Amino acid sequence: MRNHLRLLIGLLGVVELAAPRAVVRGATRVAYRESGDAEPRDWVYTAARIEGAVLTTLALVGLYRSATAAGVPDDEHGVDER
Repeated sequence: MRNHLRLLIGLLGVVELAAPRAVVRGATRVAYRESGDAEPRDWVYTAARIEGAVLTTLALVGLYRSATAAGVPDDEHGVDER
């Protein structure tokens, strides 16, 4: 389940890296009733790209760690699955 979530976050990061304007436009429509009046500043798109890079990196690192620790039981890593 965790790997599916990491994969989903990674894909969101890739989309945010590739099309930050579409992601910001979609988030603006969700956040505001009258989204036509909202005009994001230029740095918002750069921030969205940075966020996408961070999300993708974190997801890849998490997937890599879970793949390399596949032979080790979870309780040896300190992970509690409750």
